[in-house]
Amino acid sequence: MISTILTAAVLLLTILLALPLGRYMYRVYAGERFWATRLMGPVERGLYRVTGVSASEEMGWKRYAIALLIFNLIGGVFLYALLLAQGGLPLNPLHFAGVQGGSAFNTAASFITNTNWQDYSGGSTMSYLSQMLGLTVQNFLSAATGITIVLPIIRAIVRHKTKDLGNFWVDMTRTVLYVLLPLSALFALILMEQGVVQTLTGEVRADLIAPFVSGGKTILHQIMHVGPVASQEAIMMLGNNGGGFFNMNDAHPFENPTALTNFLESLAMILIPSALVFMFGHMAKARRTAWAIMISMLVLFIPLTLVSQHYQLAGNPVLTQLGISQANTASLAGGGNMEGVEDRNGAGATALFATLATATSTGAANGAYDSLMPLSGGVNLFLMHLGEVVFGGVGSGLATFLAFMIFAVFLGGLMVGRTPEFLGKKIESFEIKMTSLSILVMPLLVLIGTALAVTTVAGRAGVFNPGAHGFSEVLYAVTSPANNNGSAFGGLSSNTRFYNLLTGMCMLLGRYWTYLPLLALAGALVEKKKIPAGSGTLTTYTPIFIGLTVGVILLVGALNFFPALALGPIAEQLAPLATLTH
Repeated sequence: MISTILTAAVLLLTILLALPLGRYMYRVYAGERFWATRLMGPVERGLYRVTGVSASEEMGWKRYAIALLIFNLIGGVFLYALLLAQGGLPLNPLHFAGVQGGSAFNTAASFITNTNWQDYSGGSTMSYLSQMLGLTVQNFLSAATGITIVLPIIRAIVRHKTKDLGNFWVDMTRTVLYVLLPLSALFALILMEQGVVQTLTGEVRADLIAPFVSGGKTILHQIMHVGPVASQEAIMMLGNNGGGFFNMNDAHPFENPTALTNFLESLAMILIPSALVFMFGHMAKARRTAWAIMISMLVLFIPLTLVSQHYQLAGNPVLTQLGISQANTASLAGGGNMEGVEDRNGAGATALFATLATATSTGAANGAYDSLMPLSGGVNLFLMHLGEVVFGGVGSGLATFLAFMIFAVFLGGLMVGRTPEFLGKKIESFEIKMTSLSILVMPLLVLIGTALAVTTVAGRAGVFNPGAHGFSEVLYAVTSPANNNGSAFGGLSSNTRFYNLLTGMCMLLGRYWTYLPLLALAGALVEKKKIPAGSGTLTTYTPIFIGLTVGVILLVGALNFFPALALGPIAEQLAPLATLTH
């Protein structure tokens, strides 16, 4: 019951905050003059003068795509070089050496694609300069890049008989300046007040209350790494980045110390993705369709979250058979499966955090996902297998959801024998090709990548667990980068040349091979004329259309991935039951 109330509270408060934020973002991207532009307008115009950007000049989809790719390429090369050279650069109080080449490539690919997959321990690998100038800056820029993908698609729906889709540089500037920086600064202050660390001190010494003997020596104190954590934590959650300062991510008390920070970080993961849905309603003048999108997301998210929480709170059936209580007691926070779960969070809140992190592209973790009950881990996988359209990553989630809606409109048009239309735009063969390509890139990467990992010596060498769970770890290790999520099952040795290259390529292809068809789709739609709705037009906000869209998303996810899920988490969940029956 407590877990259900927590889930409801997070979702309700998110929607209440997302409604005004969506309206605010609409005004920002529409270029309206209001209080925010009066405050930050001089800074924005100054940046345009320094960089030579003309705010009034718009781009077609090809020019927009080239600008995006070049900008991300420059950011990736800079981050790669910074990581290699960090050993000789300042702000390195713990004297970390430069990052090894394979790991540096993997990390650079990870952070420019908003994946934040980490095959290293940040607090013992990255200098403060790398954390702040490299990783945190890319947290802002990769999140802003995601939003710049959905803006041209929305404009393509609104405009007609033109090629103009906006200006990439203007969209990036406004996203960082008006949206991400203010929200992150406010959130960082709240986190600092709650005890999240923010310092340039290299390490601190804590005297132990109860000294102990190790290796014949009495240990009287513990050395703890600290650093500029709150500033990175804020954008990490709001921008759906997920890359933690410490290896334990949000299970570490320096990143997530209290019940309030855990609640706020859960909310932060879906705040901007939810606000973008309502921004779409304002920009496209289709508020009822925006609510249909939000309801569709909730219809997908809530049952899967409840399933994950149920299995986590039920605990391990083998332990139950042995007479070990997993019920809620004074000494057991919430009861259930407490392996890999922080007592201060409990099993139910950990399951909620996990579904939020994988429904979006955040990939953060306040517990060990490798220790989740098999079907709870399977829910994580399935949310990613749906294409991360349930809220999804900032911008990229809504863009992919709109692609699914266009595909649903196409199917609906076939059923009634009419040329399909989406918000006044005819959907023809080119649009369906681009939509299908954007949807199917990720499944191809996941299935081919997993097949390579389990059929090669180098891939199997990183698997520490046998059987179904080992397969789940490999499947997760490919699914997460291909979806730009970044979370992981911890039982796989992924910091090897094979997995660095495999996951790095999955991150790059999963990001940009999906983006380019979506931008091409926008380029086609913006040139079409607007068609008034007629008697045969498929309405995009009715319960029937919501059901059709949800059905299409589930069908694509199930057809592509159910066999793999059956070999992994489903088989693992059923295995203890088979043991108990004999």
